[in-house]
Amino acid sequence: MTVTLKDFYADWCGPCKTQDPILEDLEETYEDISFEKINVDEQQDVANEYQVRSLPTLIVENDDGVVERFVGVTQAEDIEAAFQEAGT
Repeated sequence: MTVTLKDFYADWCGPCKTQDPILEDLEETYEDISFEKINVDEQQDVANEYQVRSLPTLIVENDDGVVERFVGVTQAEDIEAAFQEAGT
């Protein structure tokens, strides 16, 4: 089962900068999960596809589709719970 975390952000987004160190720590811990950073200013088509309206938005998905969506700064334990639900 492939698990991916999509991090929708923008360079001008203050809360996105708060989210970054949390995601960096998780990326070191969960080497089997793919972490994708998606700049909404540069990739508006992807942001529209996922209906991203606020930043930061984190989407955890697996082969079956979206497992969990977080809007706003999200703590590591909540993201880890979504990883478990996604099948890691």
